[in-house]
Amino acid sequence: MAIATLGAVVLDCPDPLALASFYAALLGGEPATGEDAPDWVDLTGHGGTPLAFQQAPGHVPPAWPSAAGGQQFHLDLTVADLDAAEEQVLALGAKALDTEDRSRGWRVYADPAGHPFCLCAG
Repeated sequence: MAIATLGAVVLDCPDPLALASFYAALLGGEPATGEDAPDWVDLTGHGGTPLAFQQAPGHVPPAWPSAAGGQQFHLDLTVADLDAAEEQVLALGAKALDTEDRSRGWRVYADPAGHPFCLCAG
């Protein structure tokens, strides 16, 4: 029997609204801010696991790849066309981390705050 259910995946970042807007453009949905929590933004209206973004002063993005300290976690995002999706995420501000091997069914990027994510062929 489960102890809990997953409420949301929360990404720490320097600018929650900017990062939520990046993921809204990538996944759909809209950033939603609350007056009582200006350092927190939810991504609403997309059809997946709830995502939220929390301001973290002094945020240091994970190093990828790094033998000294791993990436900690990453998001796998399924796309219909890897080449088209790559062009779009780069235009949104993502950075390519591991995209050289075009024979694989996935490629690794960092979002504008430095969190790694993969585009995976679906």
